[in-house]
Amino acid sequence: MAIIEVVKFEGDPSLLAWKYPNVELGTWTQLIVNEAYEAVLFKGGKACDVFMAGRHTLETANIPILNNLVNMPFGGKSPFAAEVWYVNKKYALDVKWGTATPIQIQDPKYNLFLPLRSFGQFGIQVTDSKKFLIKLTGTLNEFSQDTMKKHFKGLYLTNVKDAISSYLIKNNVSALEINAYLLELSNYLQERMAPVFSDYGIQLVNFYVNDISVPENDSAVMQLKAALAKKAEMDIIGYDYVQERSFNALQGAATNPGSSQSGFMGAGLGVGMGVSMGGAFGGAMSQLSNSINTNGIKKCPKCNSNMNSNSRFCSTCGFDTIERPAGDELHNMQATVSCAECSTRFPKTAKFCPECGNAYRPCSNCGADLPESATDCPSCGTAKSKPCPKCSAIIAIPNVKFCPECGNKL
Repeated sequence: MAIIEVVKFEGDPSLLAWKYPNVELGTWTQLIVNEAYEAVLFKGGKACDVFMAGRHTLETANIPILNNLVNMPFGGKSPFAAEVWYVNKKYALDVKWGTATPIQIQDPKYNLFLPLRSFGQFGIQVTDSKKFLIKLTGTLNEFSQDTMKKHFKGLYLTNVKDAISSYLIKNNVSALEINAYLLELSNYLQERMAPVFSDYGIQLVNFYVNDISVPENDSAVMQLKAALAKKAEMDIIGYDYVQERSFNALQGAATNPGSSQSGFMGAGLGVGMGVSMGGAFGGAMSQLSNSINTNGIKKCPKCNSNMNSNSRFCSTCGFDTIERPAGDELHNMQATVSCAECSTRFPKTAKFCPECGNAYRPCSNCGADLPESATDCPSCGTAKSKPCPKCSAIIAIPNVKFCPECGNKL
């Protein structure tokens, strides 16, 4: 049986623990322990002693417990069966973790069930070599970071799920906003899991949650993001969902060629909703409602009298309202006016008749030229408007005693 002269670490530097392969050791064997490592001697499955960095001679003087475990009949040089474990005491700060499957969590802000994925890394250091080897290694020949992650996978996954869920609910934070609170979550998780690691002789140096994400192709996520994008668009433009629905109802009623009376009533209800909202949108609804003729009435283009929308001739002045191309008699009648003195037609934009020079005095209702002595419009019967002698405002209401603009007594 060979006597081993030198025992030293020959395993992978990334391992957390490594067992020297030969268990037949002899007294006076040289045990070499490098910096950042500790060596633990086992005899009969029992941890005898822990050796720090340096060179050690395995003899009863250095290992008093061997006096009771090993029989030395050969002058203190007999071999004995023992195991030497090397434990890595360096900091391992790059241990990766992640959720293999999404965590289903109800978003407290939008009440949707969203799948969350989370990943990060943590750092550890073995602080109690005996406790670490006794509780974790068993009959293994080596103990790696991957083996350690498998041992503690259930621990950190359970804590991560519980921490994220409770944090979202207690702080009313959406799952889409949780990445703004990763540092708080990381500190919280480290505090919760550190005592569990300590029970196995491991110090949890740090625990980081690097990212919490949702799958982009999930239907609930796509629906939520589309709704948030629509809300952002409405906030930028300056309207809300109720206003949008009212406008859509009005637009559909106005553009539907087969709308019945009940359809127009529905559109009118939408108009009322739109107007009550006020602001720019209310004004737009009011303008749209004015363009929809709900009573079957139209205006005569000559005298501005109300007439049935299905009638061709005006019952007041007899004007033919049939549609004609621009530039014909109807167009001319709408754009020109007949002089009250010489009956010459001239554009309504003129201030004087080009034939006789008579001043154009337009009717406030139909635009007809009024004689200077007239009190009512001969075309539509509207009372003649007159200017205020003080502020020149046109006064369309007959027999008033004071100017409605400046209060001047007339």
